[in-house]
Amino acid sequence: MFKIGDMAVYPTHGVGVIEKIEEKKIGDRDQRFYIMRILGNGMTIMIPTDNVEQVGLRGVISRKEATKVYKILKDKKTLTLDTQTWNRRYREYMERIKTGSVYEVATVLRDLFLLKVGKDLSFGERRMMDIAKTLLVKELSIAQKMEEDNIEKNIEAIFNQ
Repeated sequence: MFKIGDMAVYPTHGVGVIEKIEEKKIGDRDQRFYIMRILGNGMTIMIPTDNVEQVGLRGVISRKEATKVYKILKDKKTLTLDTQTWNRRYREYMERIKTGSVYEVATVLRDLFLLKVGKDLSFGERRMMDIAKTLLVKELSIAQKMEEDNIEKNIEAIFNQ
């Protein structure tokens, strides 16, 4: 259960703040909703409070969990040479991002960065890499109480080693 003012992560949209909890009549029943403003773009979304688990709404990771994210990004040995077509890879990576797991998002970013070293990424893959990076930077900056620019530099440094 989230409270007004809590930070939460909505899969594919990223970190937001719960601004209100409203009750609305849908059909013949009353339903409670979290009104959440996404920090990255200001978009407002309504999430039924009884659907939180189905949509994957979760709290922001802790500092300790942020350390695990960096371990995933640094683990360059797990990538196997990818022989899938770009569109199959795109679908697989999008499914991982949709899970809402920060670890899955980190895996997607790492794999795309490493894939980029060996060949040009498709437009969709470049866009997905940007989405994964944006999602991670925002959440890591909140978890570690650091500026987003510093987080972005840390991530870039990992891949420029």
